[in-house]
Amino acid sequence: MRVVLIGGTSNVGKSTAARQLAVRLGFAYQSTDHLARHPGRPWRTPDREVPPHVVEHYATLTVDELLDSVHAHYARLWPRIEELITTHPGLVLEGSALWPVPVSALDLPDVAAVWLTADEAVLRARIHGAAGYAELLAHERFLVDQFLARTVRFQERLQELVVERGLTRLDVSDGGAVADAVLAAVPR
Repeated sequence: MRVVLIGGTSNVGKSTAARQLAVRLGFAYQSTDHLARHPGRPWRTPDREVPPHVVEHYATLTVDELLDSVHAHYARLWPRIEELITTHPGLVLEGSALWPVPVSALDLPDVAAVWLTADEAVLRARIHGAAGYAELLAHERFLVDQFLARTVRFQERLQELVVERGLTRLDVSDGGAVADAVLAAVPR
């Protein structure tokens, strides 16, 4: 195994699992988020305000339009992702941009891929926790609700494709040792 890919929707635990797995394997770690960021999360953090274009994005688009937008972004990003996969041995790459269709088309024997999923309640709790949902104003909650709805719809479609293509999926709703589960699920 030369490359391990960990896909899944936002806030499912890809980054944590990938970092742990990279350390165990002695591989480099990278996130597709660092290649190009799609509007981003629509909530403040201590060191970042929500940019106006992100507010507009989540406030004006329907959930289906949000999903179409993120898929178009990932399609534009795919050539860079494919280059990483094919030219960087010893890599754990994670991100929502690792969509099942182009990954399964790679047909590379030394690349293992797994998609993480979680119950909607788990995703909601993680997103609400990260956003500080209880303290948000109504218009800020609306943006987070839009992000959550897109996240859930994204995961529903991802799961359909993983099943259709016979790919590996791990439900990580219970938390647990995700890196161990990923390592057990990928061929070596």
